[in-house]
Amino acid sequence: MKYARLLFIGSLLTLLIGCGSTGTDTVKVALVCPLTGDDAAHGQGMKRAFIMAIEDANAQKKLGGITIEALPFDDRSDPKEAVTVANQVISDRGIIGIVGHLNSGCSIPASQVYAKRNLVQITPASTNPKLTQQGLKNVFRVCGTDDVQGSFGANYVFDTLGFTKVAVIHDKTAYGQGLAEEFQKQYLAIGGTVTSFDGIDRGEKDFKALLTRVKEGEPQLVYYGGLYAEAGLLSKQSKELGLAVPLMGGDGIFTNEFARIAGSASEGDFASMVGLPPVKLPLAKDFLARYAQRWPGEDVESYDALTYEATMIILDSYAKCGMDRANLIDTIASLTYNGILGETSFDANGDTRNKAISVNRIKDGQFVFYEHTAAVR
Repeated sequence: MKYARLLFIGSLLTLLIGCGSTGTDTVKVALVCPLTGDDAAHGQGMKRAFIMAIEDANAQKKLGGITIEALPFDDRSDPKEAVTVANQVISDRGIIGIVGHLNSGCSIPASQVYAKRNLVQITPASTNPKLTQQGLKNVFRVCGTDDVQGSFGANYVFDTLGFTKVAVIHDKTAYGQGLAEEFQKQYLAIGGTVTSFDGIDRGEKDFKALLTRVKEGEPQLVYYGGLYAEAGLLSKQSKELGLAVPLMGGDGIFTNEFARIAGSASEGDFASMVGLPPVKLPLAKDFLARYAQRWPGEDVESYDALTYEATMIILDSYAKCGMDRANLIDTIASLTYNGILGETSFDANGDTRNKAISVNRIKDGQFVFYEHTAAVR
């Protein structure tokens, strides 16, 4: 009986120790983003960069003899699925942090789940300001925010392009509508005229009735808050209806997949981006060369460098805090990290202090860095 009791106590201690640690030879980092569906071009790019970061960290023995495992999860850009996946993530005690999500509408509810286990979440792409205004200490982002990006877009359209009449369309999501509202607020404040402000549903394919009404206002540009799939169709169909004006969107349309959907109609369209493109970042040259070698024939998508950086920040911080999970969040919060994006540090809300915004334009079927960029402080 005494032996059985000791055996039971020993087994219980083993179980408790196992639940509270990551083990001695492997730790895991999760990526959560859309790997299928309309936003998969962004998500698959994020996955490629994430895998590269994990491979590099293992090759560098960043955690000594501990192997780092990459765990990609698909949230399909769906907030409900994002919460389901987040619960799967927190059930795995080997996961030390999350890179993701892409969509703000997914990151915001999922962040509440990660907070239950005090798991670090760094998003490379969710730009709605509400994400880091929830008072959660575990949430960070390496991308800029829509209040900065939307205001910048309005100033750029009015001051640089000289357009005084603009139509605004959004996709009713936390990201798209939030960006469109920030654009409209600033555009009206500086004297511009918004000829119409409309919402569409994600997954819609035919926008001709809406665009016919938009055309009646004679806008000089259509500003779109949303992702590339609908943006490409809007650009194509607007030109087919004779609304031959540029379309401009935020970082959600900054992928060459947008041009593939819109075809020749996209020529001259604009996209802002929260941060500088990797081609304009001196420290990213090696990353771009190795990306091309690792993933031949694949485009570097808009969030790839940001995803790589977010992954490395988690792992670098984990090494610096002696692989003590209890100190990981505080280590990231006080971090000054020099990587492929340049210098990254976070403010009290967990937002990056790097506020660079760039403008890119379609030329010969591809986005290229345009002549203007701004660092908003």
